[in-house]
Amino acid sequence: MKILLDTHIFLWALSEPDKINPGNKAEITRLSNTIYVSSISIAEIMIKSSLGNLDISFNPVEMVKKSGFELLDFKGTDALLLKEMPFHHKDPFDRMLIAQSIANKFHIMSDDKKFQFYDCRLL
Repeated sequence: MKILLDTHIFLWALSEPDKINPGNKAEITRLSNTIYVSSISIAEIMIKSSLGNLDISFNPVEMVKKSGFELLDFKGTDALLLKEMPFHHKDPFDRMLIAQSIANKFHIMSDDKKFQFYDCRLL
């Protein structure tokens, strides 16, 4: 299974894995799954860090690789879905992650309850 991590799940996997529910944690560690972190999440982390809303002392791209995850670039074709997506969720980063998961037919892992209102494969 191909799984795209929401930004908070990626950060929890790095520093607070006990916050991830056991079922999702099992999917992250299952060797048959490919776990992706989006370039959108990297942008979100860096923007929040520059605003002083998130304190990071690591290079998130390096941590993606060290964690055994794959970096997934956000493509123009992923963005096309944003025009028609309903505004159940106002956060642009989350909307882009949802669109990316739908466009690539990946599952998406998030604890954000608003994700359930979209036609994505939510874990």
